[in-house]
Amino acid sequence: MAGGIFNSTYYGKDYRAGAALLRARRPYLFKNAATGLGLCVFTIGVYAYTIRAVGQDEFSDVQIPDTPRAPQPKQQ
Repeated sequence: MAGGIFNSTYYGKDYRAGAALLRARRPYLFKNAATGLGLCVFTIGVYAYTIRAVGQDEFSDVQIPDTPRAPQPKQQ
C-alpha cells in the first residue's frame, strides 16, 4: 500500500488544498483566527508592559566606583 500525499482526498496533484479540505476547515476558521488574534494581542500587551516597567527604573540607588578595583593576587 503506497502512502503519501497523492493518496489523500484532501490534496490535489499540485499540492493545493482540495474542496473537501476547505469544507473541513471552514467551521474552525473564525475560532482559529480569533484565538490567534487574542494570542498576538496578549503577547504585545505583555511586551509593552514589560518595556514600560523596566523603563521606569532610574538606577539612581546604584553606586558606581570612580576607579576600578585592582585584581587580587591568587592564593595557592
